[in-house]
Amino acid sequence: MPAASPTVGVTERAALTALAARLRAERLELGVSMTSTAEAAGISRVTLHRIEHGEPSVTMGAYLSVASALGLELRAAEARARPATPPECDTGTAAIDSDSVDIRAYPQLRQLAWHLGDSVSLTPREALSLYERNWRHVDTTAMDSRERALVEHLVEAWGGGRLLV
Repeated sequence: MPAASPTVGVTERAALTALAARLRAERLELGVSMTSTAEAAGISRVTLHRIEHGEPSVTMGAYLSVASALGLELRAAEARARPATPPECDTGTAAIDSDSVDIRAYPQLRQLAWHLGDSVSLTPREALSLYERNWRHVDTTAMDSRERALVEHLVEAWGGGRLLV
């Protein structure tokens, strides 16, 4: 039985779907059967089917094996260039209404985004996704009114009115 699919954000889902479509298109362009491709990649035909449908539960190694069997090379995407020190911004409602969320203004979000290093802003979708994936680590008693308002705004604007935790 296949592993349960991990939760992925909209951006990641779109990238996975695009990768799946690219792999399938290359296989079809080469005129190679699913069985032959799966054998060359060292995976089952069922796993190849799941890869070509962009399922996130398939290991990255399997995706790489299929790409290699088709003569493609997958490389990690370059990180987006973000300014080390963004321009000063109002940490009140302006941050909620903008196209980016300055994590310096929201202590719980800043703790959740520890792995981003010098990056100090996220898109609203990224911020909501980070809250949802890591809600168990959020200290809601330590959230100030601005951060609560941010979460409420993100949930209404990007989450369809539901915080998926």
